[in-house]
Amino acid sequence: MKFTDGYWLNQPQFEIQSPKEVFDYRKSNDKLVLYAPFKYVNERGDELNLGMSTIELTSPLEGVIGVKLIHFDQNAKTPSYELENEHPKIEITTNDNSLSFKSGDLTAKVPFKSHFELNFLHKNKEITKSMENAEGVIYDKSTGKHYMREQLSMGVDELIYGLGERFTAFVKNGQTVDIINKDGGTGSEQAYKNIPFYLSSEGYGVFVNQPETVSFEIASENVDRTQFSVEGESLQYFIIDGPTPKDVLNKYTRLTGPVALPPAWSFGLWLSTSFTTNYSEETVLKFIDGMHERKIPLDVFHFDCFWQKGFEWCTLLWDKEQFPDPKGLIKKIHNRGIKVCVWINPYIAQKSQLFKEGQEKGYFIKRKDGNIWQWDLWQAGNGFVDFTNPDAVKWYQAKLKALLDMGVDCFKTDFGERIPVDDAVFYDGSDPKREHNYYTYQYNQSVFDLIKQEKGDQQATVFARSATVGSQKFPVHWGGDCLSRYKSMADSLRGGLSFLLSGFGFWAHDISGFEEQATPDLYKRWTQFGLLSSHSRYHGSGQYKVPWVFDEEAVANTKKFVDLKLSLMPYLFNEAVNTHETGTPLMRPIFLEYTNDRNTYYLEREYMLGSKLLVAPIFNAEGSVKYYLPAGKWTNILTEKTYDVANGEWFSEIYDNLTLPLLARENSIILRNPNAEHAEYDYSNAPDIHLYEFTDSSKETTRIVNEKGKPVGHVTATRNGNTIALSTKGLNGTSKVYVHNNGQVKSFTLSSASSVLSL
Repeated sequence: MKFTDGYWLNQPQFEIQSPKEVFDYRKSNDKLVLYAPFKYVNERGDELNLGMSTIELTSPLEGVIGVKLIHFDQNAKTPSYELENEHPKIEITTNDNSLSFKSGDLTAKVPFKSHFELNFLHKNKEITKSMENAEGVIYDKSTGKHYMREQLSMGVDELIYGLGERFTAFVKNGQTVDIINKDGGTGSEQAYKNIPFYLSSEGYGVFVNQPETVSFEIASENVDRTQFSVEGESLQYFIIDGPTPKDVLNKYTRLTGPVALPPAWSFGLWLSTSFTTNYSEETVLKFIDGMHERKIPLDVFHFDCFWQKGFEWCTLLWDKEQFPDPKGLIKKIHNRGIKVCVWINPYIAQKSQLFKEGQEKGYFIKRKDGNIWQWDLWQAGNGFVDFTNPDAVKWYQAKLKALLDMGVDCFKTDFGERIPVDDAVFYDGSDPKREHNYYTYQYNQSVFDLIKQEKGDQQATVFARSATVGSQKFPVHWGGDCLSRYKSMADSLRGGLSFLLSGFGFWAHDISGFEEQATPDLYKRWTQFGLLSSHSRYHGSGQYKVPWVFDEEAVANTKKFVDLKLSLMPYLFNEAVNTHETGTPLMRPIFLEYTNDRNTYYLEREYMLGSKLLVAPIFNAEGSVKYYLPAGKWTNILTEKTYDVANGEWFSEIYDNLTLPLLARENSIILRNPNAEHAEYDYSNAPDIHLYEFTDSSKETTRIVNEKGKPVGHVTATRNGNTIALSTKGLNGTSKVYVHNNGQVKSFTLSSASSVLSL
């Protein structure tokens, strides 16, 4: 939201007051409170008829400093984000000239009784600051509304990322971003997953701890600053110190909640009925058996909306005309080694038999006149389950439990964005403006916790569209309604990378697009991208997404890349466990791995899959691709072509429909099992060990985890001259070792836990 008219003037309807100096302070063991009036106090008479900001400095984690700006100290509103507090050691230093608040290597420093600025330093080096007149207490004379604003300075080369799954430019400089969840598809400035957290290229992050709409101006209204504002009388934000982007993400996810580890089977291929297509038990089994006949492994089958009767979503009952024996059907699917997912949302149509039940018990969001808040958007007369009501949560969970008891394994938790604000009343009195974004957290938590309770911690997963701060605790998320176009495929990747820089670890998208009709070439290229993503699901609206409806090459393409992903699971699941432990996303922008190469900071059409593999999807029918490789030796694991890059280089190439740039960086150990038939298996059982371009004197170790994510061993490789010493622990069976060196591949049979391999 913009308040100024150019650099010098305010817009005429806004009255803006800012702290001029810190006149007084109070300190305790864990808090420093600053009192900063709106003009300089030179004599006692200046203390009259004068407002001030109260600024509270706290620290929930080492290296994280919270700043709360308060004009009027009003009653706290709900809901609020659930934040962790590790009670770090704090150092508060005061003297006649300055005040400082230190947590770890991060210090907030402010002059005392001098011109106001709040400076943030990493090891005494400034990373950003709130300058004089940056903080604002704002009154809108035309509406009577009050706002709080902060502006943080930016460096000459500073770039800003994150703010959720945004489909606008990857680098957010120059953009206006409003943090409000909307169902706007993947082709606009609106987003399903809005996160008031951004990551700076300068090695710090900023999290605005406000569930309501936060308006960001990123080097836009003031081109030298990142600005954020909210309506109200207070504003809290946290400066999160790095110094690396990975360090920032680690601290952010420790603060807002760890990224949960999805079950191993969820990394396999998901196949959907699609949305408006005609489907029944016969159709479902035909698709599943068709995949089996073509030797394409399948891990999850998803039933979209029409597993229920039309106009009755979400009644959470099977349409018995199309599915006369759902329990028997689920058993048939399970007998084929496949999990079952069904679509749900938190809106109950008036025709549904659940509506009257929820109405009588008061389980829906209401209007101020006591009636249910209803509209006809999506389903006729639907109401919204009120997750602030504990009894409504139990009621909703009981309906889902009946499906879990029937054999359903997980739920696609769709929607959760268009939550009413105007004339809306929540059971616990929550502020509708704060509840709008927070609703998705309560919705997905209710579903996720139920699955954990019924299936166990290691089996819990959802397939969610909407998200807010903390939703990383309830994976997985997918990108929403995209078009069946190459441009939309690229938009999806850009949005996903933005999302994954916002504290989330796992992400998927509708392979070949949701809306419109995919062409065979698009289907094949998106299949490659989809199977080289964290999670992989074929889904669409009015088009079946099984490969044989496109052409025979699509069948070969699907089989090849499903087999590839399953073979990589010993590598991928170890990387996923690392995501759970550290907050570093599984799919990640390349600059997270190459922070010293500024050329990587703008890359939005390629990414790292884990720490060792670089993927450059192809976004056209001709198979042409331009991509960048940072310095080092790289090997395309599909073609064995090698690249010896001295200082970073762009490549322009053409690939057929069965290949693309998929490159292992030098000194990589990648474990694979080419015989895998599902995503979940014993990853320690005789995996192939691939050693890629080990440089002299290099030593690398990779962890071996089991299918539950527990470490069970390791592989260590050390190169000395023309030999590589290999040691292993925890492997079962006999593994093959493949040494990739200067474009040549040598294979060995690992006969003992320690071996010396000749190049």
